[in-house]
This record gives sequence, C-alpha cells and structure tokens, in this order.
Amino acid sequence: MSVSATRVRFAPSPTGRLHVGNARAALANWLFARKAGGAFILRLDDTDRERSTEEFARGIEEDLAWLGLDWHEHLKQSDRLPRYAEAAERLQEKGLLYPGYETEEELQLQRAAQRRRGLPPRYDRSALRLTPADRARLEGEGRRPHWRFKLPDEEAAWADLVQGDKRIPGGELSDPVLLRSDGQPLYTLTSVVDDIEIQISHVIRGADHITNTAVQIALFRALGAEPPVFAHLPLLVDAEGHGLSKRLGSLSLESLRTEGIEPLAIAAYLARLGTGDPMEPVESLDELATGFDLTRYSRAPARFDPEELKRLSIATMHRMPFERAAPRLAALGIANARPEFWDAVRENVEALSGPKSAELLHWHRVCHGTLPAQAPADPAFAEQAVALLPPEPWDGETWARWSEALKRATGRKGRALFEPLRLALTQRSHGPELRNLLPLIGHARAAARLRGEPA
Repeated sequence: MSVSATRVRFAPSPTGRLHVGNARAALANWLFARKAGGAFILRLDDTDRERSTEEFARGIEEDLAWLGLDWHEHLKQSDRLPRYAEAAERLQEKGLLYPGYETEEELQLQRAAQRRRGLPPRYDRSALRLTPADRARLEGEGRRPHWRFKLPDEEAAWADLVQGDKRIPGGELSDPVLLRSDGQPLYTLTSVVDDIEIQISHVIRGADHITNTAVQIALFRALGAEPPVFAHLPLLVDAEGHGLSKRLGSLSLESLRTEGIEPLAIAAYLARLGTGDPMEPVESLDELATGFDLTRYSRAPARFDPEELKRLSIATMHRMPFERAAPRLAALGIANARPEFWDAVRENVEALSGPKSAELLHWHRVCHGTLPAQAPADPAFAEQAVALLPPEPWDGETWARWSEALKRATGRKGRALFEPLRLALTQRSHGPELRNLLPLIGHARAAARLRGEPA
C-alpha cells in the first residue's frame, strides 16, 4: 500500500486487553488510513510502569492481528523517555512549566470546595504564587514537585470531523500535570510529543478525550507545532443507555473470540455503529474501508447490542466462502473438509470456533464420521427405507427419488415420512437439507444408521 501524507495512530496503554471501545478507535484509524492510502501506526503508551506489562502488550498485538489490522510502524513510549524530558525542558525555558507541591489529598479538598461553590474543579494556580523561599521550605519538608503546563487564558477551538466545530472556554480548563513528582511523564505530554515527531495528521479517538484535545491543542502550539485534525467518535453505551465500563470484561476482543464471534463481523459492526448504515455482512476489511466516512457518525452515543453483533456474526459466517472457511475447519480438526460439506452445513451452524462449534463437529460426523448406535423407533419402516435406498453414485436428486419411492410404498407423507429418516441419519430433528447431506453420508452409512447400527 502506498503511503500518503495521511498518518494516524492507535495508542493503547498495555494495562489490559482490548475491549470493543478501544477496538473501535483502532478500527476507525485503520480504515481511515486504508482508504487514504496512508499509514497506520501502533504506539504503546506504556509509561505507566506500575500497570503496563509485556503480557498485555503482546495481547493487544494479538487482538489487533485477529481483527485483521496491521500496522506500518510500531513504537513504545518507554523507548522515548529522553524525548519527553527534552520537550519538558523547552517548556520550562519558556516559562510554561511550573512546579506544584500539593498532595493529592490537598488537591481533592480544593476541588471539593470549588464544587460546593458551583465552580468547575479547576486548579487555582496557587503554585505560581510561591516564592523561591516557599519552594525551598516545601522541598526541605521532603516534598518533591510535580510539574504543570500553564494553559493560555484563551478559548480552545477546532473543527472536529465528527463533532463539528468545538469551542471550550479557557476558564473551563485546568493546568494539566505533565510530569509526576518522580519525573515520570504523563499522557498529555507524551502523546503530543509523539504526535509531533511521528507527524500524525489526524487523531481519531473517543469523545471522552474532547477535554484532553482542548488542552493538547495549546501544548502542540507551545512546542512549536500545528495541531493535527481531530475526530472524536461517539461513546458506546448499552441497550439502556448506560456506559459499557462495567461490562468491558465480557466485551473484550479476547472474550468475543472465545465465544466464537467472527472478527469480520466485529469490524463491520463497530465501523457502522452510530452511522445509520445497515448491519450487513462484508467480504473484507477493504470493503469496509471503501465506504468509510467519519462524517457519517452521529454525535450521540451509540448503543452496543451484543445480540445484534451475534446475529451479524452468524450471517457473516453463513456467507463465508469455502476457501476462507477451510483453515478454520482444519483448526477444529476437520482437515479433510470439502466444499460440498461446507456448502451443505454452513447455514445451519452458528460458529466456527467457541462452544457453538460443537454443532459443526456433529455435522462432520454425520457426513464423514461415525454416529453411535440408535435403535429405530419403527423397525419395519426402517427396513423398507433400507430396501428402497437407490444404488450409488448419489447426487442432489437422490433424496427426492428415495423419499418419493418411500411415499408410494408406505403411504406416509410429510412429517411422518421425513422425521424418522432425519433422526436415523443425523440424530437431529432438524438441520441441513437432507438432499445435500445424503450424497455425503453415502449408501453404507445410511443403511447402517437406518438399521440402528453405529456408523
């Protein structure tokens, strides 16, 4: 894929596996880059040393690969700490980074007092009033400063590709902490420094970052760079309109994969959720990318319905061509599957993996394996059925010829005719059409099962 000036990034923190919310952001970035012929960059925001782990980092990469998302570049913030220190030093030289000595408890009390007065919980900049003697005294008491970015007292404004024109008054924003007291850089600083240095053209993320964006625009300009274009996707809520935060464990990509949900169905669902586009199966991620348009997203929260996703997953699997299904069948232990088997059974199964794939394994045993003995409910009818089995070779018309011959010979019709045959041949009361199964079962298995023998 040729790379244009479009450069986007997905920047998860490796403190857990991907869930549908951040997977949606990853997908939107990938589709946007794919459509533009641009670059999709994976950046692990792993400066949180206490919570970030290599295991979660590998898990995120596995989740993205399973979803079908590849990347042009891979970065880790933990490899770039000197770059953040240099940026912080430049801000200090400009007088835009100042030390604060409040404890977290003191800051919480300050915010609580502001809320009681009906004010936004904004840092009061009391640290700017400290004299050198005050700072020396505080440090002599053992306090180590954190460092805040001094925001300009002006409105933050940008044209958002999803949310439209956004304006946030400067009085609503609080000077963010960029460096902790132990010197560890925080998200607001590291994200902006990286976006500048790897030349990110568009930042596509959730609407919960809108306030961050207002702050980061000022930081981009303080570091001598123009901000990228921003797009804030509407947040996901459940069927009752509540946030998904309490359900993220059950809505992780890892759990959906274990359940047997098709990755292409997840991609189609997340890409179209909140756009008004129909939830229909797609053949590929490229098909999704062709029609991807950020301006189609509503600004309102999008309702995530697990049942709707399951239905789309089933429909996606039913449309899957044999060439794509074959490796998945092999992973289930069905290494000798033929296109005729897949075409016969795919519309009667719900999953190619997970617990529901047991039904697919059953139909493979029906067609190519052995079923346990099951005595016929009507031995006389079973013997008539065996006697009238046509000679092989069998094809798609064999079932019609056989059932018609049985109808004439026994006078049975409808359910009384078909149900005993289906139960004997498949040990199920419903399932794929027998006209498609019978040629795969073959004469020998069919005769043995009708007699109640293992076959």
